[in-house]
Amino acid sequence: MRRGIFLLPNLFTTGALFAGFYAIIAGMKGQFELAAIAIFLAMLLDGLDGRVARLTNTQSAFGAEYDSLSDMASFGLAPALVVYQWSLVFMADLGPAWGKLGWLAAFIYSASAALRLARFNTQIGTTDKRFFQGLPSPAAAAVLVGAVWVCETYQISGQDIMLPAFLLTLITGLLMVSKFAYFSFKDLDLKKRVPFITVLIVMLVFVLVSIETPTALFLIFFSYLISGPLFAIFRWLRKRRLKALKQEGESQ
Repeated sequence: MRRGIFLLPNLFTTGALFAGFYAIIAGMKGQFELAAIAIFLAMLLDGLDGRVARLTNTQSAFGAEYDSLSDMASFGLAPALVVYQWSLVFMADLGPAWGKLGWLAAFIYSASAALRLARFNTQIGTTDKRFFQGLPSPAAAAVLVGAVWVCETYQISGQDIMLPAFLLTLITGLLMVSKFAYFSFKDLDLKKRVPFITVLIVMLVFVLVSIETPTALFLIFFSYLISGPLFAIFRWLRKRRLKALKQEGESQ
């Protein structure tokens, strides 16, 4: 019998790919808020396809490759094109060289997403599942289009903040190919008992997201973005302190 493909998980992957494609179309039309929402929808569908595949025992090599290609379109190309059309395109008003820097920043982001996905695929089964090496591409996309969504909500023109948008695009792109460790939350067990305060915090997060969706989502993912460098600084300081204590003990 010829081998087929599993339909259910790949439907979610196709939905994520469609949302990313729609975000590009919406960005070309200047509908940046819709573009941002579409990419967040792609994130939701991307998170569901793997879980559905594991729950229904329908994992496959085809699904893994298809998911990676979908991620590249939805979280690599779509955010870069949306933020370029929203803000970076106006850097050409500062001069030809600035215009080139604008589209180069968008390209660096897209290339970083491709490299991040390729590295992730080659490291499956060989790295600590509790951590990602480098900022995951969906989180990078959420920060980038989250900023677009917030600015659109508060009627802040991309032309007015093209330099901050330029820096944010570069930073998110470079963090994807960095060696900073980011929590993967894959070891999170929802069946275990948790403190009451944890339930309260989760409930407050849901309330904030429902009241001020773009701002809350942007702050959540921006906090995750800076957690990698902060965690690295914390570990460096801890190692330095332990080394100092060790040297002090040896001197005594």
